[in-house]
Amino acid sequence: MADGGMQGMMETPGADAGMRSMNEAHQADAGMRGAREATVTDAVTGVMTKAVTDPYQRPLRDLRISVTDRCHFRCTYCMPRERFGDDHPFLPERDLLTFGEIGRLARLFASLGVRNIHLTGGEPLLRRDLDELIRRLAAVDGIEDIALTTNGHLLHHHARRLYEAGLRRVNISLDALDPDIFGRMNGRGIGPERILANIDLAREIGFEVKVNMVVQRGVNEGEIIPMAEYFRKRGITLRFIEFMDVGNDIGWSREKVVTKREMLELLGRAHELKPEGRSRCGEVAEYYRYVNSGGRIGFITSVSESFCSTCTRARLSSDGKLFTCLFASEGFDLRAMLRGGASDDEIREAVVRVWTRRTDRYSDERAALAGLRRRKVDMSYIGG
Repeated sequence: MADGGMQGMMETPGADAGMRSMNEAHQADAGMRGAREATVTDAVTGVMTKAVTDPYQRPLRDLRISVTDRCHFRCTYCMPRERFGDDHPFLPERDLLTFGEIGRLARLFASLGVRNIHLTGGEPLLRRDLDELIRRLAAVDGIEDIALTTNGHLLHHHARRLYEAGLRRVNISLDALDPDIFGRMNGRGIGPERILANIDLAREIGFEVKVNMVVQRGVNEGEIIPMAEYFRKRGITLRFIEFMDVGNDIGWSREKVVTKREMLELLGRAHELKPEGRSRCGEVAEYYRYVNSGGRIGFITSVSESFCSTCTRARLSSDGKLFTCLFASEGFDLRAMLRGGASDDEIREAVVRVWTRRTDRYSDERAALAGLRRRKVDMSYIGG
């Protein structure tokens, strides 16, 4: 089908180092002077490249694309059943970006310096013919890496086709090994067995696999050690995610956050851990390696140790809105431009305009914003 067609719609479910200039930019409030194209040095790799930068000199390097707002799980920290019932009105198919539209935007973002694309949802494996989108994205000049985040439950249906299309990395969400705890957290009573089997399958096929675990006090902090041991023995990177206040009505409070420091102290009693930092500028996880076994763990610390100063991510919702922060309240409508006949140059200029006016620093400012009533977009809509 030609670009812009209606292919790929829904199927039913079956571095700490950062960039050297950033802290100075914050202190001087350089952001208010506007932004521009700049030469940016990645403090981890030392590579110098041209990039569109925001007022805090954060380059546009990563694009997270939500391909659907639907999910068959009802995870309490993302799509609690109380808000997302079985009759919840998800986006109609006509409102979703087509694969042709996504491919066009990916090409334009790549021309502005984006090098990494990450597909999210909702649950992205609910989007029909996702391997076709992977093929399109893999053919875009300038894109160096494509990854997918999934709950893993349906991965056995799609893994081989996705790999053959060019996907090489998957992040799989799993919050507990205990069936009762995991079933409560995913809101469907689904156990971890199929997901664990699909993790093994993905590795057998050749994928690089990371596992993401959202940790909540009073819910699954007792699973930290069992999860760490299970994946350490298998040489799989496990990333612990602090419970974040993304979206609305998820029952978030600081008291429910288990911080990186607490988790690291707990894990350190059993294993000697050596810090590795972040693999590249813009990487959200800080990694530690087991000294005696060689595996590693990571921590995503939006609450206790914010990484706003090195955030290089733009986010595209499944209906084509551009967001510059996971905690945003509103986005810029690129779909209207795509379907309104805008030229590549006009769309590119709109993206540059949004990015160069970007001042988001939500996690840095969380405490100051605590008393304000502020609706945020839901994680299932914008992609985690």
